[in-house]
This record gives sequence, structure tokens and C-alpha cells, in this order.
Amino acid sequence: MKAEQMHSCRDNQRTVSDIEKFGLSVILIQATDYLPSFAYSIGLWQKFGHPEILCFGLSVEILHGLINDVAEMVKNGGTIETGKQYNDFFESGTTEFVNVDLRNLPDYFGTAIDFYGSSDFSALQLVWTDRNNKFPWNEGFEKEYLYKQPLLDRNAEFKFIEVANLGVFTTRQWLEEQKPILHVVHDVDGDWQFLTGDQMPEDIKIVALKELVFRDLTLNQIFDLEYGEEAKRDFVGGQWTRGEVENSNDEE
Repeated sequence: MKAEQMHSCRDNQRTVSDIEKFGLSVILIQATDYLPSFAYSIGLWQKFGHPEILCFGLSVEILHGLINDVAEMVKNGGTIETGKQYNDFFESGTTEFVNVDLRNLPDYFGTAIDFYGSSDFSALQLVWTDRNNKFPWNEGFEKEYLYKQPLLDRNAEFKFIEVANLGVFTTRQWLEEQKPILHVVHDVDGDWQFLTGDQMPEDIKIVALKELVFRDLTLNQIFDLEYGEEAKRDFVGGQWTRGEVENSNDEE
């Protein structure tokens, strides 16, 4: 299940109607306890040959307004450029646009992919600055906003919103015997457990999250696992079955 699929989306008929009337449709996704809010356009690619626009981490009302502001520029013949800073969208603060890596499209543009029938379209992410006018890639960016806007021009091989060196729980069997991860738990307190299924309490080890992901990129498929959820599979590459954590005592 991708991030967008955890929320209800407007039906295709409404999307088509909005595009015909306004030149675009805006999909709004509320924040969860774990994942940030986001919004994106559908229709700019079809109507104007312009990349779709996505933005994270603000109220859906503000996100809606931002997407529409960018769309107005496009409708009036403007083209958003990457690597350029804009002061048009906030009274104070700067924005910049980055290209969305095509490998990240399915995680956030589900309704757009359904509408277009493929992921063969381009998208840009609007990135905003913190209260000190720093971007997420600048040193000193406020920690309060660190996880509010995942950067989709990068991280296609590491999709978790946490820092790559986050300490997570795994097993001796994974670490020493290269056994596969078949059970992942995202605890209600935010801890991650990546389990082989045959571990005992004394087998639990702590490693950096990136060590697990870079050894097995299919773990990216459950990057959006919510607090208090778990996912299981039978083998690497198999389909994940998700659900609420049944009994936390079983994971120790």
C-alpha cells in the first residue's frame, strides 16, 4: 500500500470535471500521525505540457492554494524552473522546485497514474524554507520540519522519511547469517523492528536503517508503515501483508 492509498481520493469523474473546468485537479492528502500531508496537481501535464506540481508538510488548505498559485503561472504562459528561487508564493520565505525522480512517482501520485494510465509524465516538487529561510538541504534547517517534506528528487533507493543512520532493531540472523527480513514492525513509539521470524530475545541487534535498506531495496515498499502497524511476507520480493500490530510481546 502506497502513502496515498491510505487516504480516500476523489473519483476519476471528479478529476476529469475539475480539469475541464479549471485546467487541473488538486489531490489533497491529510497528514497521519506518521506521514506528512501533501497535495499535487493532475492536468497540467495534459493541458499545458507542464510537469505536475507536488508539495508536502503544510495544512491542506495552504497546499491547495500553493498548487493553484503555481497553476495560475502556468496558465498564463509561465514555466517553473528548477534551481531557481521564487519569492512569489509566501509573504516571507523562499521556495525552490526540484524534479521528482520517476521512481518516486508511484508512492505519491497514485490518482494521477490512474488518470493518465501510466507514470509517463513529469512532476516537480515545491520545497519551502523554514523560519530562518533555510531549505532542507541547508545546514541548520530547523529540526521541527525535518520530516515534513521528503525530497523526491533523491532517495529513490531509500524512501523512509527518517535519517539514514537511524538506529533500528534487527536480528543476529540477519546480521551474521544473511537471513531475509520477513516481518517489519513500526511500534507505536516510533521504533522500527526488522525481523527474520526465527529470532529469540537475545538475538536482537541494533543497526543503522540504511544498512537494511541498501542490502534489500524491497524494504522500501513498506516505508509508509504507520505507527502501530506491521507487515509480513513469505520471501524477499513477495507481497507484504499489512495490519495492526497483534501483540508487541511477540516481537521481543
